[in-house]
Amino acid sequence: MSRYRFALRPKWILSHIFVLSLVVIMINLGIWQLHRLQEKRDRNARVTARSEEPVAQAGDLAAPGQYGKVGGLEFRRATATGTYLGDQQVLVRGRSNDSAPGSWVLTPLRLSDGTALVVNRGWISNSGEYDAVPKRFAAPTGEVTVTGLVRETETRGSFGSVDPKTGTLTDLARADVARLDQQVDEDLLPYVLQLQVQKPAIRAADPEPVPAPALDEGPHLSYALQWFSFSLMTLIIYPLILRRRAREIEREERNAALDAAAADEAEPDGGDPEDGAQLVSPAAPTGDPSG
Repeated sequence: MSRYRFALRPKWILSHIFVLSLVVIMINLGIWQLHRLQEKRDRNARVTARSEEPVAQAGDLAAPGQYGKVGGLEFRRATATGTYLGDQQVLVRGRSNDSAPGSWVLTPLRLSDGTALVVNRGWISNSGEYDAVPKRFAAPTGEVTVTGLVRETETRGSFGSVDPKTGTLTDLARADVARLDQQVDEDLLPYVLQLQVQKPAIRAADPEPVPAPALDEGPHLSYALQWFSFSLMTLIIYPLILRRRAREIEREERNAALDAAAADEAEPDGGDPEDGAQLVSPAAPTGDPSG
């Protein structure tokens, strides 16, 4: 393990923490997508079960003001007969249809008992240019019978546009029955009916009915598998990066040692230059100097 001593340096420790945090985040994102998948499956089961129940009379499901009792009724099919209050219909801004911008048209339907039901007559394309329902989308006159899905009133969460609390509005940020109830003379039932069938029949010039909720599971499973795959790839690739770096350091150290050894061999002998040297005396004359 000595080859991985570099991994204990501060900058590498920070790298380990970052990678580990990244893996934890990706795993949690995958788990969150699985939770979203289960929520979608549960919702689909509720939609299927409730929409298969017998069609109920709208006034029998809840009384005006009973907003807290509608949650268990959403996606039930209901029917009602009455007369549209066309002069009191409003737009709900920012509703797309196949990515096209537009609005919903909400029209109160006055019932025989004097209460009214908010009917979502459908979607119109407006690209944000309207602040009231155009005249060409006027509600039909006379008695009509409507059948559709019960949808809960919408309320603002932590974010989103805020509608004025007072005054008569011609467009809303959301299908808020309580806010609409402030400007409609009749008492409104505490939910919206998403129109599917109307008698007399829906006209070609009427808003396009909003489709029933799709029962697909969405992309949550594929997203979860992607996050788990990213986590696994990180856990495989990061050790390989450490291994590669360890080999690079070993190679650098080995090359440095070879360079040092070569340098030592190339150095001249550093001893006393006179060591081992023999002093040679001038040659003595030979023979008789006189001869």
